[in-house]
Amino acid sequence: MTTASDPTDLIGRAPVFEPLAGHVERTPDALCERARAFADELARRRTVREFSDRPVPREVIEHCLRAAGGAPSGANLQPWYFVVVTDPTIKRTIRVEAEREEREFYERRAPREWLEALAPLGTDADKPFLETAPVLIAIFARKHGETPSGTRVKNYYVTESVGIATGFLIAALHHAGLVTLTHTPSPMGFLNEILGVESDAKPAILLVVGHPAPDCKVPVIVKKPLERIARFL
Repeated sequence: MTTASDPTDLIGRAPVFEPLAGHVERTPDALCERARAFADELARRRTVREFSDRPVPREVIEHCLRAAGGAPSGANLQPWYFVVVTDPTIKRTIRVEAEREEREFYERRAPREWLEALAPLGTDADKPFLETAPVLIAIFARKHGETPSGTRVKNYYVTESVGIATGFLIAALHHAGLVTLTHTPSPMGFLNEILGVESDAKPAILLVVGHPAPDCKVPVIVKKPLERIARFL
């Protein structure tokens, strides 16, 4: 067995294998039922912009982050980094900077086609949810990692890996009973400064997390049917 305490400890080592643990064999009927139930659960997930200020236990967020941290990644180097923000002052600062970028986007940078695509969602430059929601999770993509001894190493398939981990996180939060919003003001470099994260880590998504407001409404949307997003050969 390996004594590594960090994935970078394994760089350059010969592979070591162990028996697969935790896998449960299921009948075809059980597989289908579990797949259907999970698809139905995720189909109930909605992006919301109206949050309650009701707090979320830290332990819930920790478990969901553990789920995200179990995602596959290039060379298992796990290039993601999460900063959880609950401090009202920091949330206020993030909102001010995010709305500054959003006003630039809506008033100057966004092409007409993009604004037309956003119109059915009813979005604008005002982002009160950044203060109202109890939790913000800033998700960073690290181009490089560091060994426990301080040696700098390159990460691989960073965008893909962080995207998969973010999907795991959103699914975990939904499964726990929370709602989310994937907020992506552009550029997001202000998050590095506000949160004290090195510039080599690029902000990917600002995930807004909490409970829906009692009177929460969501836009009427449709998802593409299976035959439009997949085919079997």
